Amino acid sequence: MKIGLLSAILENKSFEEVIEIASSLDIHAVELACWPAAGEKRRYAGVSHLNPDELTPEKVKEIKAFLKEKDVELSALSYYPNVLSSDKANNEMAIAHIKKLIDASVKLDIYQVNTFIGRDQYKTTEENFKEFAKVWPDIIKYAEDKRVRIGIENCPMIFSVNEWPGGKNLAHSTANIRRIFSEIKSDYFGLNFDPSHYVWQQMDYLKALREFKDKIFHVHLKDTKVLKDKLADHGILALPLEYMTPKIPGRGDIDWEEFINTLKEIGFEGVCAFEIEDRDFEETEELKIESIVLSKKAVERFF
Repeated sequence: MKIGLLSAILENKSFEEVIEIASSLDIHAVELACWPAAGEKRRYAGVSHLNPDELTPEKVKEIKAFLKEKDVELSALSYYPNVLSSDKANNEMAIAHIKKLIDASVKLDIYQVNTFIGRDQYKTTEENFKEFAKVWPDIIKYAEDKRVRIGIENCPMIFSVNEWPGGKNLAHSTANIRRIFSEIKSDYFGLNFDPSHYVWQQMDYLKALREFKDKIFHVHLKDTKVLKDKLADHGILALPLEYMTPKIPGRGDIDWEEFINTLKEIGFEGVCAFEIEDRDFEETEELKIESIVLSKKAVERFF
């Protein structure tokens, strides 16, 4: 296993600066945020550290040389849109960009793209599975043909009023993930697993690791703190941010020693990338760097 970093927290830095920072902090893998240049107006979204349209052979050679010089690998190209929304034009644009990233990952010898399944927040689970069956086989076939693995993050995407009532990602629970993989069987279709979302949904993240052990392609290291006084006040039907808050590793409810030992137990040998969304470390560039340093310090001994 290798410790990595999702680059979205460094939104104001260039690709070169992101790699320089990772290298200086002894982090040798980066999951690169790759939204379209037009961006997306959502926290931690819209960050673009690589434009697939600019990947000429010369640019690819330059990127590979720079990564080698800094002893950093790219663990995945990542873009987390909603391709099952009610906005068909948006869906077509998002799917086209996912396919561009699949092509880009081949050019850069990464062969890994991380994303969401998506969901129409106003439709039932069954209605969304019908749309999933129409949309996703083509995306997975495109990836399969190029030997690129697609890692789905298990985030419900129901944190704000505009994501209510159903959220924007179908792959948020063990039951839904199990069904997704039963409907599309592919060695190139798996998970970018984030245990933090299991905590506030009151699900067992270690059990999920063991069940999906052959589907864990990539991992996010993000913590969550359930605020019990607020949960007691608002209840589980409230928007999650009313009773929980994302934290850096070591400042939430996840037992990281147990989690990482379970990854070892199931034979995971990939990248575990810090996904930093802790509001205590957002105000300055110095705090963002500190959040990476503290995250690494909290978990590196378990590796």
